[in-house]
Amino acid sequence: MRITERPLGTVRWLAARIVIVLALASGVGATAVRATAPEPLSAFPSSMLAVRTAAGRVIDFRVWVANTPRRAEQGLMFVRRLDAHGGMLFPFPAGQPVVMWMKNTYVSLDMLFVDASGRIDAITKRAKPLSLDLIYAPERTRAVVELNGGSCDHLGIAVGDRVLSDALR
Repeated sequence: MRITERPLGTVRWLAARIVIVLALASGVGATAVRATAPEPLSAFPSSMLAVRTAAGRVIDFRVWVANTPRRAEQGLMFVRRLDAHGGMLFPFPAGQPVVMWMKNTYVSLDMLFVDASGRIDAITKRAKPLSLDLIYAPERTRAVVELNGGSCDHLGIAVGDRVLSDALR
């Protein structure tokens, strides 16, 4: 999963989007990813993460933490299988706006967009594998949690639920 920051100014944001689209069309982004071998996920730090639902249910996950720009750019790219209670956490400082996509990501994902208080602000369900469609996070996103596609429906995770993790402190 590649992540790019969305500038706050509308004109700059539109210009950045045009640059992303042109880079995709020309293959520049693909070349940059192929130029460096993906880091094995075993090298990523991992952490426990829990989702507390509105009904009071606590669901535990073991997540890899994309704690550097390079790891955030790689995300779950090239992963062919994700454990039922596994995933990836993308923490961001100061709740910066982000844009994500599914380039080179072979598994469908549910994306939880988490605000600074740990509340899930938005969910993108079953993001399409290998898609270049841009997925926009809400303006105040502090973190994104990626889980297997369908996990939110299966486990009852919804907007308003809370995400708890030491990796977000």
